[in-house]
Amino acid sequence: MATFLDIIAAGPLLTIQDEGRPAARRYGVPPGGAMDRFALAVANRLAGNRPDAPALELTAGGVQIRFGAPVLIGLAGADLDADLDEAPLAPWRSAIAPAGSVLRLRGRRGDWGGRAYLAIGGELAAERAIGSAGTCLAGGFGGYQGRALRAGDRIAVHPRSFTAADGMRWWPVGRRPAYCVQPRLRVLPGPQYDMLPEAWEQLLKTTFQVDQAASRQGYRLAGAILPSFTHSLTSFGIVPGAIQLPPDGRPILLMADAQTTGGYPVIAVVIGADLPLAAQLLPGDRLTFTATDLATARTALAQQAAWLQAGPEEDESGELLAQAGAIG
Repeated sequence: MATFLDIIAAGPLLTIQDEGRPAARRYGVPPGGAMDRFALAVANRLAGNRPDAPALELTAGGVQIRFGAPVLIGLAGADLDADLDEAPLAPWRSAIAPAGSVLRLRGRRGDWGGRAYLAIGGELAAERAIGSAGTCLAGGFGGYQGRALRAGDRIAVHPRSFTAADGMRWWPVGRRPAYCVQPRLRVLPGPQYDMLPEAWEQLLKTTFQVDQAASRQGYRLAGAILPSFTHSLTSFGIVPGAIQLPPDGRPILLMADAQTTGGYPVIAVVIGADLPLAAQLLPGDRLTFTATDLATARTALAQQAAWLQAGPEEDESGELLAQAGAIG
């Protein structure tokens, strides 16, 4: 039986996202999907869904959601000071949201983290387009009317059945990426790094700051002006994680909604296993880069896949049981 979520407040950017549409790159469509795919997968596993199911991506807080019926939820990613009917709800765990209850996420609590993911046990109604339910803001399709959610929107949900034990799951700290203040992102050399050796060396020595103009498409980075070409190259394929260097010398770290081709030189590419760390950055946050190799990149990605395969654990301390009693 279908129920619903009522969006009371949406914060700066609240969208429906899944793993995106990487196969649509050949049509010139951005891959899109969740900025932090690891946290998306964990939220879904906590809610008993497949890892790539559509969920809500919450940015920086300011969100309030009312549940129309009892549902199992999974929350993962940044600690955005969440509570369920005024009972604190930490991320990286599941919970049972009673009918009529309100989930609030006020904003970043602590020194890191900009995005959290809320999964609903069952099926979140979303518009699919080109193989994905993820919201493509630039194209105006997918998700909910192809746009960010706003106050007054109602999202249909087809919840699955659950037990009290389902609301007692948590995700161990040892099976998460190394989320932290000022992450050190590992990079591989980009296709033009040897044409701009000074830029590559300076990239690895500089502490950068995310510019205020950051978006799901990419982060403009402040901190140093790197040597670059004064002209554009013939356009070539690019991917999320690529670090472009336009003529003004201010690097751009491309993210989930990155365009599929570009003519700026790419001096480095953040490895896939570190994109979750980049996804948690907000304007004003700092970051650095360090060189790595392909073998390390592959090993790190395989390790994260193994963490996700292992799944959540059930609470043995009674802490979550007590919390569940506090929220009904």
